[in-house]
Amino acid sequence: MSSPKVVYLDFDGVLHPASPGADGLFSRAHLLDPLFEKSNAAIVISSSWRFTHSLTALQAKLPSNLAKSIVDVTGAPFVDKYARYQEIMLHAKKLDPGVQWCALDDSYWEFPSNCKELIRTNPNTGISDKELSLLSSWLLS
Repeated sequence: MSSPKVVYLDFDGVLHPASPGADGLFSRAHLLDPLFEKSNAAIVISSSWRFTHSLTALQAKLPSNLAKSIVDVTGAPFVDKYARYQEIMLHAKKLDPGVQWCALDDSYWEFPSNCKELIRTNPNTGISDKELSLLSSWLLS
């Protein structure tokens, strides 16, 4: 049996283009929904949206399977090199040993260049087939 898994989820540049324009906010979120319907993975929101919206408000913006999978948000902002990575590492320390994690994020500069856990999206498009395939493979591994 595989280890429990956690996906640290960014919003801008992942669930919609960083500048959403005509596509609108959360225009790509529906693409992730089927992956979490079949998975027991938990989602922790690492997006800066966590600073301006409650967990309940964030869940209400997302398709049902994504919303049901959300269990937490990362904590206070980390101000230094690799900020998002540091925030995730601080949160991951609270998880049970053996939990595997990955980050779905467009802000590659907020992670060390050798971060194998990062599934990097294109900020101009948000999540695409390539990242969906990588995430699906990881969830099923």
